[in-house]
Amino acid sequence: MAQEQLQQSLGGDCIEVASTLPIAWRKSSASNPNDNCVEFGQLVSAIAVRDSKDPHGPALTFDPSSWQSFIAGIRSDDFPTAL
Repeated sequence: MAQEQLQQSLGGDCIEVASTLPIAWRKSSASNPNDNCVEFGQLVSAIAVRDSKDPHGPALTFDPSSWQSFIAGIRSDDFPTAL
């Protein structure tokens, strides 16, 4: 992982990595291709997430269990939406 620049985030639950890694980044099928959204990609033992409007900026990584909990929360509408 030569290009990774690791930095512990607050709380230690995720790390910041350079999003220039050779990752196959994907967007939600529900997103509009012209809208800003987050992208995600699979690393060896984590899921990386980055801002689509800053593809060369930082990305956060989550362990698979945390990522699955997040996705389950989205699917069950656990998160409030902005007005």
